Amino acid sequence: MDTIGNPWLWGGFFLVVVVALLADLVLMRHGGPHKVTFREALYWSIGWVLLALAFNAGLWWYMVETAGPVVGNRVGLEFLTGYLVEKALAVDNIFVFLMLFTYFGVPAHSQQRVLVFGVLGAIVLRAIMIFIGAALIVRFHWILYVFGAFLLLTGIKMWMAAGKAPDMDKNPVLRWITGHLPLVRRYHGEALWIGQGSRRKYTPLFVVLVMIAVTDVIFAVDSIPAIFAITTDPFIVLTSNVFAVLGLRAMFFMLAGMADRFHLLPYGLSLVLCFIGTKMLLVDVFKIPVGVSLGVVAAVIATTVVLSLKRPPVAESG
Repeated sequence: MDTIGNPWLWGGFFLVVVVALLADLVLMRHGGPHKVTFREALYWSIGWVLLALAFNAGLWWYMVETAGPVVGNRVGLEFLTGYLVEKALAVDNIFVFLMLFTYFGVPAHSQQRVLVFGVLGAIVLRAIMIFIGAALIVRFHWILYVFGAFLLLTGIKMWMAAGKAPDMDKNPVLRWITGHLPLVRRYHGEALWIGQGSRRKYTPLFVVLVMIAVTDVIFAVDSIPAIFAITTDPFIVLTSNVFAVLGLRAMFFMLAGMADRFHLLPYGLSLVLCFIGTKMLLVDVFKIPVGVSLGVVAAVIATTVVLSLKRPPVAESG
């Protein structure tokens, strides 16, 4: 498969990610489990965005020096567009995480640990699915049409489901867990289970972790095809994905207290998925420039955010 990735680029990327994760795990959990404040989460979110932009700038400079300005500009634009798309779709993850934490009543000081596993799981899943998807596209070009149709249908489904709270009691995974595993009703600190062997019983925190993992799989299936509409280079796809996911935990704590203020954002995300799906379906008829894609995605997300803030959600009558 064609890729700009070489041992130096891959090595540099993995080094940056490992150092960033270690810094996140050590510094953000400084002082032990605690409730993350809005200011703390805001600073971390800004830091993650700046790190992604710095990596993008470094990648652009490297490509300009080694392959020329045309290639450098293309690669830089593809990374930025992919990052924006994945960052926007990651907001939907946050809404689901918030719903799970609320439903299970996860204590504020325990939410960090769950999100750590959620972020690490998302990174691993995306890496696996990206390389599988890239290999399939190289061998079967027509799979781009499958991805496009899937994204178009997903966007339509997301639009129809926007504003409707899912019924967790009917969730098949949750029903299977509660029907097959011995559970305890209350939390035991950050323990996932208590007891040993046949006497082991699982805490609600374990159930939340399983639901977060399932959510990671679902959103990986949605988001991976989306970025393949921007570029099929596995290096750009993986790096933009990972940098978008790295800031997921900080972004959750930043938006958790005001998620309801962005009530129109799911509609914007559904339009983004429909646009990207259509772009994929037209790949052999008309190629929409990456710059146009970046402009459309940014405009749709910005418009729905502004409209959400200007038009607060209508309070439900009791």
